[in-house]
Amino acid sequence: MVSRKLKIINESGLQMQPAGSLCREAMKFNSFITLEFNGVKANAKSVLSVLGACVGPGDEIELSCEGEDENEALEHLSGVIESGFKIPQVQ
Repeated sequence: MVSRKLKIINESGLQMQPAGSLCREAMKFNSFITLEFNGVKANAKSVLSVLGACVGPGDEIELSCEGEDENEALEHLSGVIESGFKIPQVQ
């Protein structure tokens, strides 16, 4: 298992659109991926779970990945979060 603490820098925190973006990106990996905030663990592949964590702008989360592609998942999802959820569009 690998994990990293990350600060949410976008203006809306993990509301519907960024939560959906995070979940879509997390589902690309086989690893079990969670985020933790204020003692609440959320399944990063479930929009409702992520929304239920009530993460706001400026909050710090811990992102954890466990599985065969855990390192790739952590690097990719950390990049997504650190970019403010600006995910490149595939042409």
